[in-house]
Amino acid sequence: MTSSELETKDKITFVHGEDFARKMDSEDNLRDFRSEFLIPRAADGKECLYFAGNSLGLQPNNAKKYIDEELEDWAKLGVEGHWDARHPWLPYHEFLTEMSARLVGALPIEVVVMNTLTVNLHLMMVSFYRPTKTRFKILIEQNTFPSDKYAVDSQAQFHGFNPQEAVIEQKPRSGEATLRTEDILETIEKQGDSIALILFGQVNYLSGQAFDMEAIARAAHKKGCTVGFNLAHGAGNLLLKLHDFDVDFAVWCGYKYLNAGPGALAGCFVHERHSKQFDLPRFAGWWGHDKSSRFKMAPDYQPMPGAEGWQLSNPPIFQLAALRASLELFDKATMVALRAKSEKLTGYMEFLLKSIPNEFVSIMTPADLRARGAQLSTRVKGQPKKLLEHLQSHAAICDFREPDIIRVAPAPLYNSFTDVYQFAGLVAEFAKQGG
Repeated sequence: MTSSELETKDKITFVHGEDFARKMDSEDNLRDFRSEFLIPRAADGKECLYFAGNSLGLQPNNAKKYIDEELEDWAKLGVEGHWDARHPWLPYHEFLTEMSARLVGALPIEVVVMNTLTVNLHLMMVSFYRPTKTRFKILIEQNTFPSDKYAVDSQAQFHGFNPQEAVIEQKPRSGEATLRTEDILETIEKQGDSIALILFGQVNYLSGQAFDMEAIARAAHKKGCTVGFNLAHGAGNLLLKLHDFDVDFAVWCGYKYLNAGPGALAGCFVHERHSKQFDLPRFAGWWGHDKSSRFKMAPDYQPMPGAEGWQLSNPPIFQLAALRASLELFDKATMVALRAKSEKLTGYMEFLLKSIPNEFVSIMTPADLRARGAQLSTRVKGQPKKLLEHLQSHAAICDFREPDIIRVAPAPLYNSFTDVYQFAGLVAEFAKQGG
């Protein structure tokens, strides 16, 4: 072993060669979780190299079992399943509450599983975007996920404002691909008196940059702004402390890192200090009504304290069952351990890709571990779509975003260091062939 074979990054030492990858896998305390998932297979029967968990996570083995149990109870019990099913349907969402709270660093009263992501985002803005004539702006990051941009634009329009005036997009400095925290804080300091809401995608879907939630929330509250985050790429990816970070609200989906299936149920966080602010405007539905009197069918709405008070309808049980199967795995593994492995996996991927000669791969995601999660957003010399085709032809699954970005996300619950080694090898092979 020579010094040229080694690289140390934040106290993690990486070495070239497959033996190193296999050694890392053998020492990985989380390696057995891989067997808890159904990994897609290629035509030859071999497992795919799956790095698209930032778009759709893999299916937990227990998802089918848990859904089948509810189908069986429905067949046997009919409506009585609401009370007598193995996991009674009336309180089913509560079975996920404490696990969800641990996942995002919240108190149980602060979280609820409900609806889908953008629905929850709108429900939160009904309550927390309260513009006035002088304080009406919304600060977001440039290149936020389009649905978020559509949502904030429509909320501004709903309140009678021109989105071009009301929505501020924080842009990177000239020649840079990601934002600097100091620039975000400077915008808040300079324009905070006119900003009603700050809403960032806590991990930007395109660049993979993770923002400093605590610093943004502190600066926002100092200027009297409300602050929320979209955790679509953060929940199940980063070590979150929503309660301690003091954000007002957050929303996330369940189908990316949380592995609950396509179109899965989403989650919502509302800070404890808002738990009994019943005078906050909100759209109401019967499942948010005080459960002790819900079935009295009273005409006046009495919301439950906490995040549950923003519920609208009783949730779909099959969807909850699929998410429960995944959250149990997160709860067993713990986010602390998953984040530690994720830093190693992603760092190893970065090391190998950067080792390809002639700077064939450039990475726009920040190198600072504190400013990224599992995702690396890469750019390659030549034609990235041809590289994507090369990867797909070898059963390596990731995704492409216009104009030239290939996103790769090693998920610590089911990806291995050998996966990363083999993936990087395919990229190196393509580069050697001339791209």
